[in-house]
Amino acid sequence: MEKGYKILGNYIRLVDERNKNLAVTKLLGVSISKKFIPSIANIVGTDLSNYKIVRTGQFAYGPVTSRNGEKISIAYLDEEDCIISSSYTVFEVENKEELDPEYLMIWFSRPEFDRYARYKSHGSVREIFDWNELCMVELPVPDIEKQRKIVKAYKTITDRIDLKQKINDNLDDTAQTLYQKYFESNSDKSSWKQGTVGDVLQLQRGHDLPRTEMTGGKYPVAGSTGTIGYHDEFTAEAPVIVMGRSGNIGNPRLYLCNCWTHNTSLYVKQIYEAEPLWVFYLLKNLNYDGFVGGSAVPTLNRNDVHAYGIAIPPLELQKSFSQKVMSLIYCKEENLSEIEKLQELQKIILTTMSSR
Repeated sequence: MEKGYKILGNYIRLVDERNKNLAVTKLLGVSISKKFIPSIANIVGTDLSNYKIVRTGQFAYGPVTSRNGEKISIAYLDEEDCIISSSYTVFEVENKEELDPEYLMIWFSRPEFDRYARYKSHGSVREIFDWNELCMVELPVPDIEKQRKIVKAYKTITDRIDLKQKINDNLDDTAQTLYQKYFESNSDKSSWKQGTVGDVLQLQRGHDLPRTEMTGGKYPVAGSTGTIGYHDEFTAEAPVIVMGRSGNIGNPRLYLCNCWTHNTSLYVKQIYEAEPLWVFYLLKNLNYDGFVGGSAVPTLNRNDVHAYGIAIPPLELQKSFSQKVMSLIYCKEENLSEIEKLQELQKIILTTMSSR
């Protein structure tokens, strides 16, 4: 054992409180992003009396780690009491003057902990990171004041990230409201042309790139779920509109920088006499359910999108919309840049915890 490290089992204990009198009705689950989230389980006709209660200040984790994105689902409840499935394990810190629960949650947030949990998981059908393995985890336990300083620093950064993300959500809502005002709710469409998506843009499938080549470079690799890495070459010049082609369908994203467009995505290769921002919001507001094909993995067919009928507004109206929305997008980009820097600070705190 490293100097200053302690066995976690000396600080935590199991909790198994059942919802026998149905006093708690808030049903949550635990995500691989290590947060409590609303449960998507169908509980119609389900007896909730056997569900486990999680009290404020307690933890819950799913011991099954196989087919879980190489992560372990574990979270700390800092809101009102909830109930979760009995498949989860609930525990708490015994003495909060020796080990701060929020400090422990920061330790669980380290990528190294995910790797450790996967390595220590065992089983034939399902791989399990059981309670005994969790209790054997070794972690640094400095004095309580140092723990609280770490928690305070980490929470300050987290709160700032949350604030910036909420601002960006509001900016997105404002831009969407402008789109609806200009185009969807516009009663004067006498000068609009009838056409197809293919009349204003050409979609192109992205390019293959091995995962091992996404570890460096200045250009983001745009995949179906977002930026999945960085590369030293690009395939499309800014501005680039990218959306999911397979797996995660649609969900267009706008890149104001050159990027590598991955083969899990489609990108707008060419725009014909139209404003890029109008094209972006046009694609954001399409219903992609009817375009999806394939059996095992849903796939978006670009030709189907090209053939989709639309009303094309005058270029002057597109330009007026773009001018108003561009300032919102620039503000959002500034916030995203700050979020990235804050996330790097978070990583530094997580990295340095093991050396304290």
